[in-house]
Amino acid sequence: MTVAEEIEVTLAVGQQKELPAVPAPGQPADREMHAILEIGVRGHGGPGSGPAPAQGAGPALAEVLIVDTSRSMLHPAAKLHAAKDATAAAVRLLPDGTAFAVLSGRFDATVVHPGPGRAPMAVADPAERKAAERSVRILDADGGTALGTWLDLARRLLKEQPAPVKHVLLLTDGRNEHDHRAAMSLDNALDACEGRFVCDAWGIGDDWDAEQLLRITRRLHGRAGAVREEAELAAAYEELVTGLLGTAIPELRIRITPTPGTVIRRVKQVVPGEQELSAVPAGSGGRGTEYVTRAWGDEIRHYQVVLTADPAGHETGEDLQLAAVEVAVPDFGRPVRLPVPQPVLVRWTDNPLDASRQHPGVRRYELYQQVSAAVAGAYQAWLRGTGGRAVADRHLARALALGAGLGVAPCGGARRG
Repeated sequence: MTVAEEIEVTLAVGQQKELPAVPAPGQPADREMHAILEIGVRGHGGPGSGPAPAQGAGPALAEVLIVDTSRSMLHPAAKLHAAKDATAAAVRLLPDGTAFAVLSGRFDATVVHPGPGRAPMAVADPAERKAAERSVRILDADGGTALGTWLDLARRLLKEQPAPVKHVLLLTDGRNEHDHRAAMSLDNALDACEGRFVCDAWGIGDDWDAEQLLRITRRLHGRAGAVREEAELAAAYEELVTGLLGTAIPELRIRITPTPGTVIRRVKQVVPGEQELSAVPAGSGGRGTEYVTRAWGDEIRHYQVVLTADPAGHETGEDLQLAAVEVAVPDFGRPVRLPVPQPVLVRWTDNPLDASRQHPGVRRYELYQQVSAAVAGAYQAWLRGTGGRAVADRHLARALALGAGLGVAPCGGARRG
């Protein structure tokens, strides 16, 4: 293992330290401290170098591709053709030795490749890739949509796979309309699948449910995407799979250890998209908590941390530590250089001007959240039909006004990033 193959992780904390020592009338004694964590990963092997496992550890990726084959995929038929082209393009990119399967999703889910009597998942080589493409090309569409059953079959297929990165790529053109008839509801499937694999979900056509895709990807640490034109899907799939093959770190944990009297209220990813994080205790008997993040390439992500503390008994004007932040990476066969732990500080102040200041990064992400809420409100109002159009217009006008202050143009629906 050479130095050039070492992966570097960086950590920076952005915050405005000053908080008021005396609460405003009617406010609780505890104050909220907001901080932004900027975490970066640089794989010195370069983009596409991938998570090279230890000698004999096996392939780094196990992949399940789910194709919506409900009846609506035939209206127009270009959607099904595009889904076949994109799935075949993704299969062609899988390196030799990669465990993979292709599923067809309707009221239930069935394995398209490998076929009956085979192992649960195929192992990529030239012959398997060609066989999978042939199976994909003859797919037809019928039946309804029950996303929970699709995800649960993917979970069962991936359960015994040793690859450090387990990934599902789900494509749908509709809504989860037959959840009530499914053997596994989406709620139960997400509970069973969370932490088992990463799922990216894509919409095609103009009738897919953006909130549903975002809900799936937020629980399963993926991203939601869509294409405006069916012909764009194959290139989007190729880009996504290429990015997966460039995964530098399968899992990274953010460890936050509060000082006595400090409470962790919230930790969430805010860039490249909002992402709920699973919290687990950081070791036996300790005060720390770890938040699991998955499938890192060469990239930077931002996380919002909210802590509360009571200033009673503390001096004003002094820097005090509220918590220590560090990152941990499980052993996966490559050397990783980790950053030193960073503090989240507070400086209690009696100066109202100091207390009113807000760190630019914190303010920016609060505005992003307001934009997101306005767009979501517009979408929900639009779903109500003509009766909700005026409300949708008001929400969109607010989103545009907030977006102008951020220098971004809000857009509805699910999107990459």
